[in-house]
Amino acid sequence: MVDIAEPSLLPVIVQHARSGEVLMLGYMNEEALTATRTSGFVTFYSRSRQRLWQKGETSGHTLRVVEILQDCDGDALLILAEPAGPTCHTGRPSCFFRDLSESEVNGPLPAVAILARLADRIHDRRDTDPATSYTARLLHGGIDRIGKKIGEEAAELIIAAKNGNPAEIAYELADLIYHSLVLLEQQGLTTEAVWAELTRRYQAS
Repeated sequence: MVDIAEPSLLPVIVQHARSGEVLMLGYMNEEALTATRTSGFVTFYSRSRQRLWQKGETSGHTLRVVEILQDCDGDALLILAEPAGPTCHTGRPSCFFRDLSESEVNGPLPAVAILARLADRIHDRRDTDPATSYTARLLHGGIDRIGKKIGEEAAELIIAAKNGNPAEIAYELADLIYHSLVLLEQQGLTTEAVWAELTRRYQAS
């Protein structure tokens, strides 16, 4: 058993398993690591309270373990996890949202994490009243409505490109990506299926 004294605690970085966003830093001793592996949810050792605590034990914002990795020296851990709600006690997705001047950073880091956040938001809209949510209306409209919008957005992207307007291209491509994510949700697919296919093509090229 690892000594619970602070010098024996391992620093643990928790990273969003899908978006790659760094969520938080905590500490574990051997007991906390065992609890994490047994329960499947991230459990830390609290240095202030001198006890184990499972992340989200009061808020419900747990971190479900996907994979646990150790660094080359075996003195730090990286946990890939699936968060249930915001990770930070401030209500933000990540504890890392300020730079050294105390200014809040705009947008998730890495920037690609916005795709995972957007996919999650679309999923959450599935059960929303279609009268109050455009995404819900699309999902309730089925493949015909979603497919029509994708066709429209693709055509508008082509027109933007022919106009040579960078801002317009970015705007229309964002629309196309959003509606494509809605299609994935409607079809019961995840973005991971797309990333896996892109990875397969990259490795084969």
